[in-house]
Amino acid sequence: MAIARFGRQVKRSYQSYGFCVKLSAVVILGLCFVLVWSLFSNFSVTSQRESFDDIAEPVSASNWKVSDFQTHSNKIEPKKGQESEERRFRSGLDGKDKKINNGSVPLKPEKKPENLNTKASGKSGDGNSKLPERVVKRKIKKMRDLRWRRDIDLINTDDLDQEAVDEDDGGSRNRKKKKKLGPVFDPKVQYTWKLCNTRSKHNYIPCIDIETATGRLQSYRHHERSCPRSAVMCLVPLPHDSYGDPVRWPESKTKILYQNVAHPKLAAYIKGQDWLVESGEYLTFPQNQSVFKGGIQHYLDSIEEMVPDIEWGKNIRIVLDMECKDSSFGASLLEKDVFTLTLGLKDDLVDLAQVALERGFPAVVSPFATRRLPFPSGVFDAIHCGECSVSWHSNGGKLILEMNRILRPGGYFILSTKHNSIEAEEAWSTLTASICWNILADKTDEVSDIGVKIYQKPETNDIYELRRKKVPPLCKENENPDAAWYIPLKTCLHTIPEAIEQRGTEWPAEWPKRLHTFPDWMNNREKLIADTKHWKAIVNNSYLIGMGIDWSTIRNVMDMKAISGGFAAALSDQKVWVMNVVPVHAPDTLPIIFERGLVGIYHDWCESFGTYPRSYDLLHADHLFSRLKNRCKQPIVIVVEMDRILRPGGWAIVRDKVEILNPLEEILRSLHWEIRMTFAQDKEGILCAQKTMWRP
Repeated sequence: MAIARFGRQVKRSYQSYGFCVKLSAVVILGLCFVLVWSLFSNFSVTSQRESFDDIAEPVSASNWKVSDFQTHSNKIEPKKGQESEERRFRSGLDGKDKKINNGSVPLKPEKKPENLNTKASGKSGDGNSKLPERVVKRKIKKMRDLRWRRDIDLINTDDLDQEAVDEDDGGSRNRKKKKKLGPVFDPKVQYTWKLCNTRSKHNYIPCIDIETATGRLQSYRHHERSCPRSAVMCLVPLPHDSYGDPVRWPESKTKILYQNVAHPKLAAYIKGQDWLVESGEYLTFPQNQSVFKGGIQHYLDSIEEMVPDIEWGKNIRIVLDMECKDSSFGASLLEKDVFTLTLGLKDDLVDLAQVALERGFPAVVSPFATRRLPFPSGVFDAIHCGECSVSWHSNGGKLILEMNRILRPGGYFILSTKHNSIEAEEAWSTLTASICWNILADKTDEVSDIGVKIYQKPETNDIYELRRKKVPPLCKENENPDAAWYIPLKTCLHTIPEAIEQRGTEWPAEWPKRLHTFPDWMNNREKLIADTKHWKAIVNNSYLIGMGIDWSTIRNVMDMKAISGGFAAALSDQKVWVMNVVPVHAPDTLPIIFERGLVGIYHDWCESFGTYPRSYDLLHADHLFSRLKNRCKQPIVIVVEMDRILRPGGWAIVRDKVEILNPLEEILRSLHWEIRMTFAQDKEGILCAQKTMWRP
């Protein structure tokens, strides 16, 4: 009995003791939780510091003046005591201090925590507790990462460094240790320059022209785009008879300096033409004279009479003119607010596309044989082929299928020829019927004796299903119609978009309303509107008045890293045209540019651009070099290419990180470019330079 009583007492004591232990553990854990919460509560993501210097931010230039900048400086450095003045260099769209991330969309400023310095020292907000230094560093890095990723949703991903985008893979792949990258330009390298020694001489176009001649090789140009194996590090020479300042727009529509485009084949070509005449030192272009008998105006009027739905400058804004002839087609349409891009083909050995560029008309040079043209699908309102030498029915009809790809649903294809063989006519008719093009007009003009055929692309997929022979077949669903860089031509028809949220279901608004109209398929309309306002402020308050550029000498402009066409839209009131280049590694925003009534092209800047030397008057590069840090083996080739396509006396505006602009400035000085202006704010800067006549 005694043993039993003792056992019961022990059991009760144990139960009471166990309860106390459990209660004590709960209390201790609760106190620990409160303590940890108090330590880390100040690291709230929603109340972080106002500025992150490690996030790239370009200079916002709303009130810039030449006197405020360092000119002809050796290095781009912020001026001492400049902090008060830097507030004036914000974009300030509404007068407020807004942050700009890589020159794209203004971001809302965030509240600056009062105890930021305390955090950095490893202390909590009350100063009573301390954290290990490694924990503090880890927390601050986490804050930056969270802020960085949150900004990806606020701006276009094209404005971020590619390595930052690649790092945030959503956890679907194992994270690899990021390789430490060197500088874009090695500041220790000293460059020496030499002239190119090629068959094309002063008209050399790498990737298109054949550099050296062989006994069996007669052609001057590649069948398809083919770049040299080694990087092009030579400078293209000037024409033999030197180079003169181009005739200014709009006088250049009627005459240009002959010496700037002199070419043996061009001299022979002029003798048999009446639409261009050699007159002393100039090439002149008589008004209303063209390869079309009866004049270009009569030709355009006859097209509108045949198809009244074609209203130049209203519903028809963007036109592709296949194979450059006399430029009269695009010149006359320009007066009707139609933007005509001329495609100079590889067989244009007379270099008429260069003549068009010298006159101030948009043109690019590209082979067209087995690969797609560098444009997205469904972007051209009309395509014109005026007596062009393209064999449409050859190669299984792939070339006309490419026209169908880039033509907008409901768009027009205008074909004019003098006399075709019966076999060629039958092959053409069979081909257009197989892709369901509706023939709207087929008429031979009595004055010009030119046969004109006008076709319209279907607007729905229903007609494709009615074909008895499904040849060519419809493309597979996983076939990307917008993939165009080094993509072979396909023998299939892409389906026409039908859902309201898809691009191409509605015809764009009439020009100029089209420039500022953003359809439903653009799910980031607010960002696009903000981007347009941002560039409008920069162009009006800085580029046009604050850099010393004589804009009366500027006609051909290139935006080397366009996003949504905001820079080009800001220049729409000026007497210039802008080639918007969307890099192939960047987000595909080129369809947005075309939808706004602007024009552009895909390109990889690690290669040469498809144009003649001395084609452009101004180059604009917004954070181009920082984005190409991981792509090009030798980014210096981009600078060499800029020197090739920019005319002597032309300008370049480069916005990028200071660590890139400093060595870039020295490279441009080695090319004898004149540095007209430099400015830096924090880690971002801007450089404005002018090319000279110097050649090694």
